[in-house]
Amino acid sequence: MLCRQCEETIEGTGCVKRGVCGKTEELAKSQDMLVGTLVELASSGKRGDEVDETMVDGLFMTLSNTNFDRKAIDSQTERAKALIGKDVGIRCKDISSLDDDDDLRSLKELLLFGLKGMAAYYHHARVLGEKDEAVTGFIRKAMAALAEKRSADELIALNMECGKVGAACLALLDKANTGRYGVPEITKVRTGVGKNPGILVTGHDLKDLEDILEQTQGTGVDVYTHGEMLPASSYPAFKKYGHLVGNYGGAWYKQKEEFESFNGPVVATTNCVLIPKDSYRDRLFTTGTAGVEGVKHIGSKDGRKDFSEVVAMAKRCPPPAEIDDVSLTIGFGHSQVLDLADRIVGAVKAGAIKRFVVMAGCDGREKGRTYYTEFARSLPEDAVILTAGCAKYRYNRLDLGDIGGIPRVIDAGQCNDCYSLVVIADALAKAFGTDINGLPLSFNISWYEQKAVLVLLTLLSLGVKDIMLGPRLPGFITPGVLDVLVKTFGIKASGTVAGDMAILKIE
Repeated sequence: MLCRQCEETIEGTGCVKRGVCGKTEELAKSQDMLVGTLVELASSGKRGDEVDETMVDGLFMTLSNTNFDRKAIDSQTERAKALIGKDVGIRCKDISSLDDDDDLRSLKELLLFGLKGMAAYYHHARVLGEKDEAVTGFIRKAMAALAEKRSADELIALNMECGKVGAACLALLDKANTGRYGVPEITKVRTGVGKNPGILVTGHDLKDLEDILEQTQGTGVDVYTHGEMLPASSYPAFKKYGHLVGNYGGAWYKQKEEFESFNGPVVATTNCVLIPKDSYRDRLFTTGTAGVEGVKHIGSKDGRKDFSEVVAMAKRCPPPAEIDDVSLTIGFGHSQVLDLADRIVGAVKAGAIKRFVVMAGCDGREKGRTYYTEFARSLPEDAVILTAGCAKYRYNRLDLGDIGGIPRVIDAGQCNDCYSLVVIADALAKAFGTDINGLPLSFNISWYEQKAVLVLLTLLSLGVKDIMLGPRLPGFITPGVLDVLVKTFGIKASGTVAGDMAILKIE
């Protein structure tokens, strides 16, 4: 196997025997075969909702820490083969065979991983009833290109188009979320626990959370969010559920300890699920594109998911053990921040706010990621952090205060909500008569998996320059491709807190 799609890949070069995530060589081969079959499906010229659903969900299933169930992966491969409708000759059985030239292969991997991120975001929009042929049409076109001979210039253009379409996909998901659940509101969320038994919902799928909340009403079972589900509590539609009592724990990589202490059942709705410890394996459920071998999977029947088994288990379990009890302020989507635009612009003009720092992206388990905690803590008191994604768990418990009532940590939501940060930056640029690069705005992005790759491509396609990326650069990026990114976009690798403050001109 060769897997180097995530930031934690061994020594930054690739996992070749077993993934850091726990993925086996056999599972890696099944995932590569699924991707190769999807390439052939894209090349077949077939169209339609079933083709798009198979393509999107298949790509999502191969995203890091999403599906560890080889039978589910192989089943999706057979579904794709059936749609092609003939004997399938797979040209991309292994991602390392995408091209003979290192730089061309690197550009193809960059494109593939961006497509995986796009598929994840589109999946969520589609679940809520939103579709866009421009998105799925590009996915098919770009997937077919992976098996074709393309020049470096053509592949760079496809990657930039991936970023442009990614912006449209993120906007579609924003429309889907706000259309169904309302515009996020500034909300304080408690991390403590109650006395009732509970169900913990992790991942990103708001529809799954909605179904669980509906099916637990009046049962005496509380519901808690975990990880990237934290922002759900800011949507008006979820506030009617009094038994949505708060957020439990932190980022995805802590789940092996936090799921154990929760005591009740845990539902993993999307990516960011780990192979469980035996202590809670029988309390873990997966649904949607997520899967773990030997773990109960809750499927959909006639468009409905039945979580009654989860509810029944919760009633038999003790309440969760408390980890901490603090209050987290969330809900700073673009609508809320734009309502504060006059105050923010006034604070900038008065010199009260001198710098905005985008610290969005992913968290991870390496000790070196304490860098982001120290970076946030070291920022001058006239700097404001804009964030989205689980990266915020490195600093959202710090008491950084506010600037004239404007919080110094503006949390736009899930990684899915990075679109809000683009809208906010664009609105500020217009207010000051400049472009994004002309704002007192720095980007210090932490990445982990392929959704972050899509967000990066989106920012680059919008012309954003001088992005600092860490905690280390992607292992699939060759020196030649990195040279293009540095010269064209000013991409920088993170280093030390003090050194990076100087590079980003934060004083």
